[in-house]
Amino acid sequence: MGEMTTKAGASELFARRFGGGRAPEVISVPGRVNLIGEHIDYHDLAVLPMAVPRAIRIAYRARTDGLLRAASGDGYGELELRVEGEHVAGAPGDWGNYVKAAILAARSRWRVSRGIEAAVVSDLPPAAGLSSSSALLTGFTLALLRANGIEPGFEELMAVLPEGEHFVGTRGGGMDHAAVLACRAGAALLVEFAPVAVTPIAIPAGWEFLVAHSLVTAEKSGAVREKYNSRRVAGTAGLKRLGYESFREALASASIEELTTRARSELAGEELLCFLHVAAEAARVRAAAAALRAADLEEFGGLLDASHTSLRDQLLISCPELDALVEAARAAGAVGARLTGAGFGGCAVILCRQGERSAVRERLARGHYASRRGFDAANHLIDAEPSAGALFA
Repeated sequence: MGEMTTKAGASELFARRFGGGRAPEVISVPGRVNLIGEHIDYHDLAVLPMAVPRAIRIAYRARTDGLLRAASGDGYGELELRVEGEHVAGAPGDWGNYVKAAILAARSRWRVSRGIEAAVVSDLPPAAGLSSSSALLTGFTLALLRANGIEPGFEELMAVLPEGEHFVGTRGGGMDHAAVLACRAGAALLVEFAPVAVTPIAIPAGWEFLVAHSLVTAEKSGAVREKYNSRRVAGTAGLKRLGYESFREALASASIEELTTRARSELAGEELLCFLHVAAEAARVRAAAAALRAADLEEFGGLLDASHTSLRDQLLISCPELDALVEAARAAGAVGARLTGAGFGGCAVILCRQGERSAVRERLARGHYASRRGFDAANHLIDAEPSAGALFA
């Protein structure tokens, strides 16, 4: 979904597919880049994402019956569903699964009887760790609810969207949905859980972020989905083995050093590695939020580097292509870099000093990417300006 990226593009596709009549409404849901706090939101630990200036856009019009008809602007085809009745997940990777998940999410709290006609366009690269799937789910949920005269608030949406995404088989947390809904322009968003609370933190003047694609897709389906879910299971198992009910309880009762020492003596294998990552990453998020507020660029960059090391060596969700990209970014002048998103491919987030992002991008294009097939600078090197979520666009 990449050739039409404006609201007009969504409306034009809608007109071609569904004809004239009442003009459609358009919903824009951005992608997000997680600055730090990876694989910890599903343990109810705080994370620090920001929205990016690329989005999924859905032009939609309410129907008088319960039929949902949708067309994609990038070759994913069309689908037709009823908003009432049972829904069964299709093949892994089928975009219709996210539309079905949206129907179920909306119906879990509200009465939804009217369907929609919808046209979807996007300039978010799929399977890149930028939350295109959660943006799609969120956009269709909003469209369905608004077509039925329902204007949900942030807390109401957060009560249904993370669970709705479990329909596609990914046992993640609520970070993606909070970010694509509630980010503010010019700021990162500290997202806390149980209960959900969001706090914008301004990005200091002069800080520049670049998102770079590893050229390895990170589809959260099949084998990758199982690897993703296994990290959650292992972290929870290690936690329970140490006698804690939650990571928040563990972190409140002992220092990181104490937890690390005890974990190394009582845990082993994947349980040990996942526990160590989660505990340390939670501390890095708090330190990163403090560094943002203090405008401490070097500290923030060092935390990004430490996060990548942990994701590579403890959580084991990196890949050679991501590791090479992160190293190349640092060599090109970045202050810090790490993989972002679920891992197993996708993108890296790169922190640059004021005025140096263009040079870092150019050095990566001329060096790291020069021998890599399929590289497209427009789609694989993205200037990540902190942008507004769907509720604040």
